[in-house]
Amino acid sequence: MSGRGDLWVIVPAHQEEERLAGTLRALAAQRDRDFTLLVVDNASSDRTGIIARDFATGAPFPVEVLEEPEKGVGCAVDTGFRHAIEQGATLLARTDADCLPRPGWTQAARAAMTGRPGPSMVCGRVVARRDEHGPLGRAGFSALVSLAALFGRLRPAHARRNGYLAPYRMHAGNNMAITADLYLACGGMPRRPSPTDRLFLNRVRRKTDRIVRCPAMVVENSTRRLRAYGIRGTARWYLDQGSGGRGDDPR
Repeated sequence: MSGRGDLWVIVPAHQEEERLAGTLRALAAQRDRDFTLLVVDNASSDRTGIIARDFATGAPFPVEVLEEPEKGVGCAVDTGFRHAIEQGATLLARTDADCLPRPGWTQAARAAMTGRPGPSMVCGRVVARRDEHGPLGRAGFSALVSLAALFGRLRPAHARRNGYLAPYRMHAGNNMAITADLYLACGGMPRRPSPTDRLFLNRVRRKTDRIVRCPAMVVENSTRRLRAYGIRGTARWYLDQGSGGRGDDPR
């Protein structure tokens, strides 16, 4: 363990005692472990915070656990990112407490962000978790994400003529990295419940055109919405993420 470095990984977590341990194991298995992990316990009433603190005692990198009492993924992410920046972070990466970053995730994020000329924000590739659904469920998940991304690109409100510096590409909050300077310049993550990803991306698009995709940054995403909401309910959720069903960032 090399101590605190420039890269911090932030994981917001609300009521994730069943899945958080898997996410922490996936982070411990990273090939590049020169980072500080920050778990933000977002008003959980289960063992989420305890699991994170227990992991910290034997983790192969520094671990901090913060409590954010205001419910909402945007609140948890913003609190976590700002805390990391206050502690000296210059590069920030995020995944979620029900996701499994593949072993090369942090390595790919660092390489993408520190290249020349380096981007200000990197978006990775999201695939379905292999332990939650069979091939049909994973294919359905992939189709829903692609559909949401297409609707987002076609939506007139997302066109560059509206003052955006970069083209619209659906941004998965559970697989991204950004510089501390850009995070602060764009105003940070909206402090609200989900959906927040589209709103945050549009804030970033107003500040820079240096947004790139990094296919080597791969995170396995939970497909539990498919089980809980079915195809139609999950489709509505993903279309809202991509197409702006609840209104765009007013700024």
